[in-house]
Amino acid sequence: MKMFSAPKSLLGDLDTEATAALITAAADIALIIDDTGIIRDLACSSEELALSLEGQESWLGRAWMTTVLKDSRPKVESILREASAKAEPRWRHLNQLAWNGDGIPILFAAMQVGAQGRIVVFGRDLRPVAALQQRLVEAQQAMEREYSRLRYAETRYRLLFQMASEPVLVVDSASLRIVEANPPARQLFGGGRQAVGLPLADIFHAEGMEAVQSLLATVRSSGKGDEVRARLATGDGHVLVSGSMFRQENSSQFLLRLAAPQADSNDIVLAPAKARLLKLVEGAPDAFVVTGPEGRIFTANAAFLELAEMGSEEQVQGEQLDRWLGRPGVDVDVLMANLRQRGSVRLFATTFRGEFGASAQVEISAVSVMNAGQPCFGFAIRDVGPRLSAEPRTALPPTRSVEQLTELIGRVPLKDLVREATDAIERLCIEAALELSGDNRVSAAEMLGLSRQSLYVKLRRYGLGDLAGNGGDQD
Repeated sequence: MKMFSAPKSLLGDLDTEATAALITAAADIALIIDDTGIIRDLACSSEELALSLEGQESWLGRAWMTTVLKDSRPKVESILREASAKAEPRWRHLNQLAWNGDGIPILFAAMQVGAQGRIVVFGRDLRPVAALQQRLVEAQQAMEREYSRLRYAETRYRLLFQMASEPVLVVDSASLRIVEANPPARQLFGGGRQAVGLPLADIFHAEGMEAVQSLLATVRSSGKGDEVRARLATGDGHVLVSGSMFRQENSSQFLLRLAAPQADSNDIVLAPAKARLLKLVEGAPDAFVVTGPEGRIFTANAAFLELAEMGSEEQVQGEQLDRWLGRPGVDVDVLMANLRQRGSVRLFATTFRGEFGASAQVEISAVSVMNAGQPCFGFAIRDVGPRLSAEPRTALPPTRSVEQLTELIGRVPLKDLVREATDAIERLCIEAALELSGDNRVSAAEMLGLSRQSLYVKLRRYGLGDLAGNGGDQD
């Protein structure tokens, strides 16, 4: 402990009041204890600490040892013993009793002053330090939890990366060197060859590398690009390369996915014929579209895009077909139900709505096929608007012809003529709906905007359908 060099000349004129003020200001709490360990006086520089301590007014005349928690009493004895022996003061952590019975952490040191053996005890409130320590511990625990989460996530993604069946490469965007390659990629590039660190140009043939560089330039500028076909440097094999871009730390990297190479494209005998067929479908004047089992579009030809008033195939991919075809939730659902039951539909008449309000009468022929274990539907859509109106396809004639209704004018009230004409049109509409839906009364009711019960009433009224059986009540 370093003492003042000239205390008498500089501090010798201080009186007791000034000395008490200095002691109070120097500590959060100060105690004056006699040689028997009894508290004779105390002072607090902090009002909040004074309110927290247990009945400090009653401490006077009590042993200091009785105002602390039991685990701190041996430390009190040690502090008083060292102060009585005039040893160098040492700071010790004690838990002083609070008003609610808890302990308040205070750092105490003591020294004996005067000839009567009085001891002055200085205390520093440790609660701000304890709060900081608690916040530090909580921050460390939060960091550990975050590090654990990141480690687990990295382990999962690395496991997925290693177990992926397709070759996958991680390539540095600046140097175009391979950062990581999964086992299928290493096998693709020549057995157990070490691919990490190799330039990407060593993996592909010169012509294939040009296509890959074009793909990477597109990905770098727009974030995505169409897959390209590239020839491998190890032989005549080809792969389909697709890529995306991501950032790691302060660098950008490419994630390249390679489709399994084909040994020889000529092994597929029907490939040229199918290619010609696809070109014919793409250039056909009738619209053609392929959807999934839920009606979302996979691909569409140029005629469909023209009919839908869309600019590119990407704009319709993933959209529901009933966005343009028929009444939403009715016509496409009827088509789907018939395709699932029968496998094909022919000459289904409905309307087609363009994106900007154009409307056309169309006929649809559709077929259901399996693709990778899942059904997909192909729709051939023909615009029949330019055709002349066809004759009604009803099996039964209307109640009266137009000529017959004309002859009745003047002899039959107008309301009776209107009622009979309405009945004739209503019957024609119901027969057409039943024919279009394959006699599925639920679908026919939806197409007509009627409830099932209302449709049954009208069927009985016009004597249509076999109401005694259940064959036409299909869901």
